[in-house]
Amino acid sequence: ITHCSLLYLPPSPPLPPEIILNVGGTRHETYKSTLKTLPGTRLALLASDSDIDSVLDQLQQYFFDRHPGVFAYVLNYYRTGKLHCPADVCGPLFEEELSFWGIDETDVEPCCWMTYRQHRDAEEALDVFELNVDNGDEDDEIGKRLGIEDVAADGNVSLWRKWQPRIWNLFEDPYSSRAARVRAHVELKQREKFREVSDSDWTQSDPVRPSQTQSDPVRLSQTIHQTRSD
Repeated sequence: ITHCSLLYLPPSPPLPPEIILNVGGTRHETYKSTLKTLPGTRLALLASDSDIDSVLDQLQQYFFDRHPGVFAYVLNYYRTGKLHCPADVCGPLFEEELSFWGIDETDVEPCCWMTYRQHRDAEEALDVFELNVDNGDEDDEIGKRLGIEDVAADGNVSLWRKWQPRIWNLFEDPYSSRAARVRAHVELKQREKFREVSDSDWTQSDPVRPSQTQSDPVRLSQTIHQTRSD
């Protein structure tokens, strides 16, 4: 390439304008065009503002005193078009952050919807269990509060005949109703707690773990012999 040809090289295209966002002390860099992909949201309106440079702080960045961990998922939504929910953040907090950024909760991906909704579903289902028998609620009314809409209208049918299918579903099908989902969730938590307590008891009483005795026949026979001697 000669010296003269270098003089006539076309200018490089300008880089897209960048935006620096400081959310809760965590710095994020992105493009205005990225933030404009979700019209009507807080960041899209910010990127579209003609006076955007007038609100920059001395460090040439925008500061938001919001949850930095949740914002990483919010910004990823702008970049990928898919809104996922962090597993370590409760639903109400995530919902509050989405509301601040102007994002609809219904945009949450199906794979994360149960994680996002489980807290609210648990609250709604727990309200069902706060039934006061002394209030004298009728069977049909109790059924409606439990989400059982198809209670038999025939007064000659026994209460057990009416409730039997729903009660079975409560314990066998965790997706049959809100109450069933809460019962399954509580049972899972209890099993995890019981497993932790059981593991702790084994560690305190005998350093040999159950998995170790099962994999070592000699140690297993010694353990059985010691148990019989005791």
